[in-house]
Amino acid sequence: LPAGGAPLRRCSTRAAPEGVNKAVIDRIIRVDHAGEYGANRIYAGQMAVLGRSSAGPVIQQMWNQEKDHLKKFNELMVAYRVRPTVLLPFWNVAGFVLGAGSALLGKKGAMACTVAVEESISDHYNSQIRTLMEEDPEKYKELLQIIKQFRDDEREHHDIGLEHDAEAAPAYTVLKTAIQIGCKAAIFLSERI
Repeated sequence: LPAGGAPLRRCSTRAAPEGVNKAVIDRIIRVDHAGEYGANRIYAGQMAVLGRSSAGPVIQQMWNQEKDHLKKFNELMVAYRVRPTVLLPFWNVAGFVLGAGSALLGKKGAMACTVAVEESISDHYNSQIRTLMEEDPEKYKELLQIIKQFRDDEREHHDIGLEHDAEAAPAYTVLKTAIQIGCKAAIFLSERI
């Protein structure tokens, strides 16, 4: 079983499409898998603290979409033969601690974490979209569609966080900035190792 615990369904025997930039594809799939894995752990931590509260159903709804994202990247890792980042055990713990820690601040803290993370991830997905468009939009059509859809889901989560009083969290600006610095570091490291 891959990280995330969900069994992979058999993918077609296709390897990466002819002529793709394997280094770019490897970096994108590896970091996106790590990000979706981390997001799942964040929502797991939030649900551990707030699952039975009024915020539970909203968090669960966002988590369900993240589970679908992770499942897709698990499949893409097999299809494109990409190794995961060696940092997954760290993201497992760090994601859960971030989710649970922000949720201990209450619903507003959890939503502030969601806003910070999802804003970082949607910006990152936009950067990847630009990279793939510059490479060859037709060659990367399938991957572009997936990334665009997931970016839109992350934007929706960001907006849900704002609608649920994220900006009223204690020390919102400090919390958001700290989380986003952590996200940028996680992205940088997961792309490379």
